[in-house]
Order: sequence, then structure tokens, then C-alpha cells
Amino acid sequence: MSLERRQSSLFGRMSRRDVLKVGSISLSTSLLAASGIQAAPSLGKEHPGRAKSVIYLWMGGGVTHIDSLDPKPEAPEEIRGTLSAIDTALPGVFFSQTCPNLARMADDLSVVRSFSHDSNDHLLSQVYTLSGRKVNATQLFSEPNIGAIVSHLYGPRRGLPGYIAVPGGTRPGPPPHNLFVGGWLGAQYAPFAVGGKPEPEDFTVGDKERNPSPVANEDLAPKALALPEGISVNRVDSRSGLRSQLDQVVRRADDDGSLRAMDGHYSNAVDLLTSPGIRRAFDLRDESASVREEYGRTKIGGRCLLARRLVEAGARFVMVDYGYDPDYGNLWDIHNVPEQKFPHVSEMCQRGYNVAGIDRAFAALISDLKTRGLLESTLVVYLTEFGRTPKINANGGRDHWGACGSVFFAGAGTVRGQVIGQSDKHAAYPVTRGYGPADIAASIYSAIGIDPDDRVYDRQNRPVPILDHGQPIEGLFA
Repeated sequence: MSLERRQSSLFGRMSRRDVLKVGSISLSTSLLAASGIQAAPSLGKEHPGRAKSVIYLWMGGGVTHIDSLDPKPEAPEEIRGTLSAIDTALPGVFFSQTCPNLARMADDLSVVRSFSHDSNDHLLSQVYTLSGRKVNATQLFSEPNIGAIVSHLYGPRRGLPGYIAVPGGTRPGPPPHNLFVGGWLGAQYAPFAVGGKPEPEDFTVGDKERNPSPVANEDLAPKALALPEGISVNRVDSRSGLRSQLDQVVRRADDDGSLRAMDGHYSNAVDLLTSPGIRRAFDLRDESASVREEYGRTKIGGRCLLARRLVEAGARFVMVDYGYDPDYGNLWDIHNVPEQKFPHVSEMCQRGYNVAGIDRAFAALISDLKTRGLLESTLVVYLTEFGRTPKINANGGRDHWGACGSVFFAGAGTVRGQVIGQSDKHAAYPVTRGYGPADIAASIYSAIGIDPDDRVYDRQNRPVPILDHGQPIEGLFA
């Protein structure tokens, strides 16, 4: 039976209340419209930009730039710590010893060493970086993420949601805040979080080991795609008793808050549940042992590998989310207060779940995309909300530092093998033009074919600029 006939048949059998309930998991765009739920205005539209997909490597918490991509070997030890600087594939450019894999492939990267803005606050800085829009404390949930704008304008592709977060569970705080939002576009444009709602949400509580293992076999199968016990894919695919079969899925999604964010993500929830290709895209068991090892058998390794699989399957915008963790705590927020039980920052960054872990996973991701012919159509962006203080504090940690940090871009027409911007001798301030979160956002939008000066309409049908400031980074794209 065709999709149109299925929609008509379903609509004829269901009351409006039934449609609203089942429509909450997006049975179809027409059902959403009939129930008064806004759907993406241009479902299935192809990107006019060079980038067909974006992988947004979101390291919430503030990664130390000095101990990763912008070491200062000539600085005193209270600035540089005990780590060495190593050569990269770019003559005269050095990374920290924690990043040997990225150093070897630096000729594939565009590193920005003058990432800079004026806030040292986690929440304000994270919202700014996730949205490209500067906010105050009353606007933490009002501004749509960059991925939400992409999802709103372009919609799903090949049955996959327009904005996917892997796993979408990091919560800065305390108390914990979910900053992965659709904002004034509506909850239906929040990311489809494969991890659902985390338990517990506040990763600052609970006893943490002093040196937990980086090895982790994380289950990244989307909770929203888990069929209730006793229901097989064949039974769902038969459409027999659709409401009763999906009722448990709806209730579970509603309980953890993911139901609201599922509206508008895909044109047919039944197809999402039963499509072998879509379900297979989320299944890391299809990968060989050698590929798993290349990424690292860590949480960040598995998340980056899933991002590649999703892009390969057609996903438009995938956020790899890593920073607040039940096993590792707030792992980038390296103040080294006693309750964190962190070692000196120079030791912490060498651990397999910290900088050394993202080095391995990021390098494997870029190499894998390149090998598979996907890098030229995929924009990879590594982002964190700010850097860390140049001077190591009395506890052996580094504090918040919005004035200077480092990020990178790769793929999708970016100029390979360059460093944009420069920091001073202590990596405290840019000595060249600084680029803030709005410039990063403008660069992403431009790559994917969205004019950051255009306007979109909010839930009250009011025109709102995609960005109110910021320009694409000069020299980033060829």
C-alpha cells in the first residue's frame, strides 16, 4: 500500500485524539498538519552548499587549548605544565603530546587558535556556541541550536531526523540544564537524542573513581526505537492494531520527554521503526574489530563512529555530545577542586577518556570519512564553549577562560592544512582577529547553504534573523 493510502486509511480509522497521540511520534507530515503540529517547511530539500552533512563535535565543559592544540613550550611551567609540544604535519606548527594522531593529520585540518568571546560562564557560553546567539540568563532555552535551524529548513533525509544528538545527554549545572533545544522554533526541532533522557541528569553527584577505565561498551541504540517486549518488527510492519502496538513506545517517549522532540523529525514513524537500513545505521555491531580499535573502544570513540555511520546513511546534522559523564564527571571542567578527584591537568589530559581519547577518535573519524569519500561533502567541526586559564591554579587545574581557545574544521571545502589566528605567548589572548561563536555558526550555515542573514519564522509566525551578528571565518573555505 502506498504511503498516501496508508495515511488516508489511518486517518479514517482514528479519532482526533488518536491522531494527536500517534501523531506525536510523527506518523506522517500530513497527520502532524491535521493535528496542528508544525512540520518542517521544506521537508527533504537538498542543501545548495558544499556540505551535505555536518558532524558537530561538541565537547561541553571547556577543553584546555594549551594542553591540546595550542601548546606554549617556551612559557614557564605554571603556564605550559609538564607536557611537551610535538611536531605536526605542518612545518612550524606544534600540538601538545596529548594529540599525536591529530598532529599527523594536521594537513587535513583548519585549526582556529583565536576562538574568543567575553564570557566565562558555562551556561551562557554553551548556549552562545550551540546557537550562535548571545544570550542572558533568562534566555538559556529560548534560542534554537544550529542543528535545529538546519532541521527546520531542510527536514529529514532518507528517513533520518534532521538533527541527531549522540547521545544528547550532557547536562551542565548544577542543577542540570538541557541546552539541546529547538527554542523559538518549537520542541519538535530539538535534536533526536539517541540516549534519551539521562539517568541521573546531574553528573556532579555520586562517587567517582579516581582513575576510571576509558574502555566502555556504550549502548547507543536509540531508546525511542526500542520496541516494547513482545512486539516484533514484523508485527509493527503489518499495521495490525497500530495504536495498541505503538502505545508503549509513545508512553515511554512521553515519560522521558523525548516525545515532544520527536514531532517533525521523520515523515513516518512506522517506517522508522521497521526500516532495516535505518535501524542498521545505529548498530555498531556491524563494524569490524579493526575499525572499533581505530576509533578507540571508548565512549567518545563509539560516538564518533556512530556519527560516521549516520552520515553515511544520509543524516544531515549529527552532534557528537561528550563532556558531562556519569563515570568521569565534568571531564573538561578541570578546576581540580577536591571532590573532582582529578590529577594534575598535565596527567588528566593524557587519560584515554580525556584529551588523548578525543585525539584518537577525532583523527579516526576524519580519516574514515576521507577513505570512504565522505569528507568532501561532510563538514566536521570541533567545538567547546571556551578555553582554560593560561596559569595552572593551586590545585593543579585550569579555570574558565572565554578570552582564548582552539577549535578546528575539516572537510566540505575548508582549506586544508592551515592555522587561522594566533594567541599570545601564554595562549591568554588572540594577537590576531578573534572569532566568536557567531562566526563559527555563520561558517557552518554558509557551508551547508544557509544565508546567516536570512530570516525564519518562529511559532508566532514572526520573522527572526538566523543570526543577529557574526560572519563566516575569513580564509576558512577555498
